[in-house]
Amino acid sequence: MNGHMEQIKDKKEIQKTIIGDSSLKEKVSDDEFFSVLRTIAPGTHIRTSLDGVVKAGKGAIIVEGNERIFSLIDGGFRLNARFTPQKLIELSKMDGAIILSKDMKKILLANVLLTPDNRISTNETGTRHKAAERVAKQAGTLVIAVSERKNEITLFYKNVRHPLIESGGLLRKANEHIQMLEKQRELFDKSLVNLNHLELRNYPSLSQAIVAIQKGRMVQKISSELKKYIIELGKEGVLLKIRLKEITSDVDSEVDLIIKDYTMTDMKKSKALLEDLSYDELIDAGFILKILDYNTSVQNAPIKGWRILSKTTLPAQDIAEIIKETGSLGKALYSNLEFHKAILGEEKAKMFKNEIENVKLTY
Repeated sequence: MNGHMEQIKDKKEIQKTIIGDSSLKEKVSDDEFFSVLRTIAPGTHIRTSLDGVVKAGKGAIIVEGNERIFSLIDGGFRLNARFTPQKLIELSKMDGAIILSKDMKKILLANVLLTPDNRISTNETGTRHKAAERVAKQAGTLVIAVSERKNEITLFYKNVRHPLIESGGLLRKANEHIQMLEKQRELFDKSLVNLNHLELRNYPSLSQAIVAIQKGRMVQKISSELKKYIIELGKEGVLLKIRLKEITSDVDSEVDLIIKDYTMTDMKKSKALLEDLSYDELIDAGFILKILDYNTSVQNAPIKGWRILSKTTLPAQDIAEIIKETGSLGKALYSNLEFHKAILGEEKAKMFKNEIENVKLTY
C-alpha cells in the first residue's frame, strides 16, 4: 500500500514539474507545425487510419509518445506491435487512448486512460477533446482526437489546435487563398513601384514604406495559411505549391530590407513584432509606426538604402560600408565615381556606378 502511494506521489511530482515547464507557453514555429502536418497528410498511414476511424463511425484519441507521456497515463495494455491502419481502426473500438511510438511506426499501448492535470486551460467541451488538448500541452506532443458524434478530426500539438478538413474542403479553401494571395501580391508590387520612385529621388517615404510593409505582411500571412492547406493535401497540393512559390517570389527579402531601411530600432526585434500582428492590427498604420519606433509619420531620418543598393551585385559587407560612409541613400546614389573609389576601390566602384544607373532606369 505504501509503495503504491509513493508511486502516486512521484507521479504527481512529475506532473507538477511538467506543469511549470515553459513549453506550455512556447510558440510553435510555422516550420515545426508544418512538419507535424506532413505526418498526417493524405497518403500517410496515420491519415488512412484516421479516415478509417471516421468511416467506421468510431471515436479515438491517438497520442504520439515521448518521455513525458508515461507519467500522464493509467491502465490499458501493452502491445508494442508494428503500426498498421487496420490495427489502429480495430483498437479505436475501445474507449481508451492509443499510444504510438515517437516515429509512429509502432503501437505501444491501447485502451489507456489519460490523466493530465485538470488545471491546464482548455476551451474544449467534450471529455475526449479536453483530455487531448491538456495532454498535448502538458507533454508537448501530438495528440489527435476523432469525434464519434461529429465525425471530425482535431489535431492538438503543444498549444496549437488545428481541425483537419477533408480534401474537397481543403481544395476549396486553398483556391480561395490563392485568389486572395494574387490580389495582395498585385497591391504589394504597386506599393513597391511607388516606394522605388520616391527612394530613387531621395524623397522622405516612411508612409509609403509602411504601406509596402502592410501589403508584404499580408502576402506572408496568407501564404503561411495556404502552406498548411497544401501540406495537408499531400500529393494533391503539388500544383498549388508551385503557384504559391511563383506568387511569393522575393516577397520575404523585400519586406526584410524595407524593415531594415526604416526601423529606428533593432531590425530582428521589429520583424518579430510585425510577425505577431493580427490582420486587424496590420491594417492599422499606427501599430507599424510604433514598431518601427516612430512617434509620427513625418520622417526626419535619411533613408538607409539597403533595399535599393541590394539590387546591385555588391556583397552585403560592401553595401554596409557605403551606407556607413554616405549616411543616406541619396548620397550613395548621386556621389561621383571618385567618392565610391575611396570606399570600394576602382573596379568595384565602376561596376557599382554602372549597376546603380541601370537600377535608376529600371525602377
